[in-house]
Amino acid sequence: MRQALNARALGRRVFIFILPFICCAAAFAQQPNAPADQYRISYELRMTHPATHSFEVRVTVETQTPQEALDFQMPRWSPGRYAVFDFAKNVQEVYAQTNCPPDERCDAAGFKPLRLDTQTWRVPTHGANAIKLSYKVFANDLSGTFSQLDDRHANFNGGALFMYVVGHKPDAVSLRIEPYGNWRSVNGRMSSADQREWRFDNYDLLIDTPTEIGPDWTSDEFKLDGRTYHVVLHAFGGEAGRRKQLVRDLEKIVRAETAMWGAPEFTDYTFLIHTGAQERGDGMEHLTSTQIIQRRALSEPGAYEGVLSTAAHEFFHVWNVKRLRPVELGPWDFTRPLATRGLWIAEGFTNYYGHLMQRRAGLWNDARLYAELADEISTIDNAPGSHLMSAEEASLSAPFLDLACHVQHVNLDQTSISYYDKGEDIAIVLDLLIRGRTQGRVSLDDVLRRAYKEFYLESPNATYYLRGRGYTDEDFERVATDAAGFDLTDFFTRYVRGTEPLPYDEAFAQVGLRLVRSGRNDYRIEELPNVSTQAQELRRAWLQGTAPPHSEATEQHGTR
Repeated sequence: MRQALNARALGRRVFIFILPFICCAAAFAQQPNAPADQYRISYELRMTHPATHSFEVRVTVETQTPQEALDFQMPRWSPGRYAVFDFAKNVQEVYAQTNCPPDERCDAAGFKPLRLDTQTWRVPTHGANAIKLSYKVFANDLSGTFSQLDDRHANFNGGALFMYVVGHKPDAVSLRIEPYGNWRSVNGRMSSADQREWRFDNYDLLIDTPTEIGPDWTSDEFKLDGRTYHVVLHAFGGEAGRRKQLVRDLEKIVRAETAMWGAPEFTDYTFLIHTGAQERGDGMEHLTSTQIIQRRALSEPGAYEGVLSTAAHEFFHVWNVKRLRPVELGPWDFTRPLATRGLWIAEGFTNYYGHLMQRRAGLWNDARLYAELADEISTIDNAPGSHLMSAEEASLSAPFLDLACHVQHVNLDQTSISYYDKGEDIAIVLDLLIRGRTQGRVSLDDVLRRAYKEFYLESPNATYYLRGRGYTDEDFERVATDAAGFDLTDFFTRYVRGTEPLPYDEAFAQVGLRLVRSGRNDYRIEELPNVSTQAQELRRAWLQGTAPPHSEATEQHGTR
């Protein structure tokens, strides 16, 4: 996930702690025990009156073993953004039917289910094998979390629209979209240009598929390593003649990141990009797509660079967070806020590589990368909370920090830090220390590849959601130590679980750099004069993503 752009450093994540005097909280819903059999669950989405901003949703559930009642729940939050938004607040006109044939739409409105709490509706089945639940969702926010329907287009994120059948999130589901007028649909799971129906192995994959429905988006593509990458551009205010260049630059990012990770497991991937949206900038990761919202039109200063920076971050999430993931990140419990200690890895490391990969892709020069990294370090060094909150604590506090809003006055700006910024700073130091102490034989790239192999590719499937298993912070520490070849216990104790200032001087010296305070509150990164050949080679390998000459890594594997 990426949020708005910082005017001071384009493409840099802005972590917004507090939006005061807006929003409220709701009570937790209880999860009943899951029935043993699978249900046939199908969703239908309509948008007959775009000016009302109201999507029309119908859920049909069929079973051979009817229960006394079925419970339907709206998520309280959605993956990738961890503040609790209680999507049920925009649900209206909820009705159920139990005597309607599964493949037909009945004329009668039906009956109102019993609402159990803020997010749960209970439908008595009366012994019926098929239940239909219909409702509307008000949606007028274009973002990586919410949904929007207006006279220009429809765009949805499934967690904000679709209720799930309690106890049956693992069941396969289908989705049918009825577009408005001549609008066309596009998402990261397309099999044909005019597609209106999709099937997903479970609810979690359904809501992992953001979809744009409108009359005027464009689509280009490029191919790499047998995969097809679709660049869908919904350009409010026009594309400013930069559409083809955008495709070429996105290909450079994909090449740089797949050079590190290897070819991804999907066959198709979609960059779903909105520009000139006049909404808060955003970006959100998904298994086979990303959705990027740029407030400014492509003709405006910084907008194009902002799209690329967000794309570099979100595409890295294909591996780090979507597949290589903390144990709590899938499947999810949407009845309570997320609690994980690992977002400093999942988001902070991705922030670091999103910046580094733009240098490796040739979109940035050395000076641009140094300025970005120095700005990240300055952010944490100047944060009052940096001496109070560790990286793990910041991760656990994500529901309070990740665009969360607070009615009561809070002191978070004085006591908390961003797990994005702190995680990136940890990644910078850890990467350079590993490179220096191993003479370039190992890097943080190798740590992540080893973790991906162990937890995602080779571990037995732990849940229905996805292959492999999630990791704990202790798991990641072990893998990092094994890959580096030296004990990292002290590092994790002091800088990940503790709040000591990171050893920047030692880390940057490994590659012939130094961190210099350039003012009261800012840093800059400088190249040291007369550094050793080894330091120069390590720096070049770091910036270019290659193994340094004459290293053991080069001899065994060649350059990466």
